[in-house]
Amino acid sequence: MACSTAHLEVDVPLSEHEQRLLEQIERALVDDDPKFASTVRTGDRRQKARRKVQVGIGLVVVGLAIVLGGAVLPQVLVGVAGFLVAFGGAALVVLNYKNATGAVEAGAPAAGPAGRPGRGGKGSSRARRQPLKNRLEERFRRRYDQ
Repeated sequence: MACSTAHLEVDVPLSEHEQRLLEQIERALVDDDPKFASTVRTGDRRQKARRKVQVGIGLVVVGLAIVLGGAVLPQVLVGVAGFLVAFGGAALVVLNYKNATGAVEAGAPAAGPAGRPGRGGKGSSRARRQPLKNRLEERFRRRYDQ
C-alpha cells in the first residue's frame, strides 16, 4: 500500500471501544497535566494562525503606505519605519502560513516507520511531519493490526 504525501482528511466514526479508549486517554491527560489539557482544548490552532496571517497582511499594507508617505515627504526615518512595519508583517505571514493552511511541505524529507527520519521502509514516502491526528490514527491502526 503506497502512501502519498498529499494531505487527505477523512472523518471515520470510532467504534464504541475506540470511543471509550479515547475518553480514558482524555481523562488521564486532564489528571496528569490539567494546564496542558486546557491549552489544547481552547481553540483551533489554525484559526489563531489565520488571524495572525490576516494581521500580518494588514501590517504589510500599512507599512507600504507609511513607506509611500516617507517618499512623498522627504523623511527618511518615516520610510525606514514603514519598511520595518511591512517587514514585520511579512515575517508574521511567513511564519504562520503553514499552520494557517495546514499545508504539508512538498520538499519534506521522507520518514520511516513510526515517523523516524532516515529509516526508510514501508512508509518512507510520507511527509516528515504529519498532523497529530493522522499520526495517532496510524499508530492506533498499526497497534491493532499486529
